[in-house]
Amino acid sequence: MLESYVQRLHDLERVACSFPGVERAFAIQAGREVRVMVENARVSDQEARLLSKDIARKVKAELAYPGQVRVSVIRETRATDYAK
Repeated sequence: MLESYVQRLHDLERVACSFPGVERAFAIQAGREVRVMVENARVSDQEARLLSKDIARKVKAELAYPGQVRVSVIRETRATDYAK
């Protein structure tokens, strides 16, 4: 039981990371949601919307899961500065 749970989380993350521009993916909420962090420079807002749909389609086609899986694509801009 635990092994199948861990495998499902791993499979969700693997499917999400298989797309170009994806930095990291995290399966959360017992595998009912996958949060995908993308490279801000490579993925625009419009591409992020399309990417979430593509990931959802691939999850539906390749994986077995109870209920539904929410796919959230996150773009963020980071700014870093140093005070010397």
